[in-house]
Amino acid sequence: MKDWKNPNPNTIHPIEWYDKEIYVKPTITNKNIIVGDFTYIADSEFESHVTHFYERNNDKLIIGKFCQIWAWVEFVMNWANHQMNAISTFPFYTLEWWEQTPPKAEDLPLKWDTVIWNDVWIGQNVTILPWVHIWDWAIIWANSVVSKDIEPYTIVAWNPIKIIRKRFDDELIEMLEKLKRRDKSIEEINSLIPILTSSDLEKVKIEIKKLLK
Repeated sequence: MKDWKNPNPNTIHPIEWYDKEIYVKPTITNKNIIVGDFTYIADSEFESHVTHFYERNNDKLIIGKFCQIWAWVEFVMNWANHQMNAISTFPFYTLEWWEQTPPKAEDLPLKWDTVIWNDVWIGQNVTILPWVHIWDWAIIWANSVVSKDIEPYTIVAWNPIKIIRKRFDDELIEMLEKLKRRDKSIEEINSLIPILTSSDLEKVKIEIKKLLK
């Protein structure tokens, strides 16, 4: 029996009767994948969605709290890259029997950590390329390819990625930044749910103003 007043971020299956949605954090085995509380994926496991992620590199995939990741999302990490400043892009050094020492780091288009912040919704079949930062409260539409940083509170779509619009006006964004929902206790978040899920944004502003006083 679930305790509805105390959601547990270390629960793997937050829906008891459904195994195709999991909280990601308690399933992670790779030390270079860091995931915050209550982030979920619409699948029965997570790490197969992170590709080209080999031990010889120290880049990390970092995902914050309360992110929503839908089916068939792929996080492409650094070692999908090939050398592009020479005649051949063929990776002889990774394959047996070819005589090539690994290229120098500066000869590979390597990038670093991929970071998804908090409350990000990533739609179905999205591909996220290495090194991008997707900031708080962003929404990525299905089938998009994310090849550059996404600003907070932004809806984006397509390939190449394009900004559709900001989710909220500047006044509400400033209020949400001050509210810092992600840092609050479960009890406080439960009390905020009527505000967080209301579609009457003018009323939401009034209620948040009261909370911030």
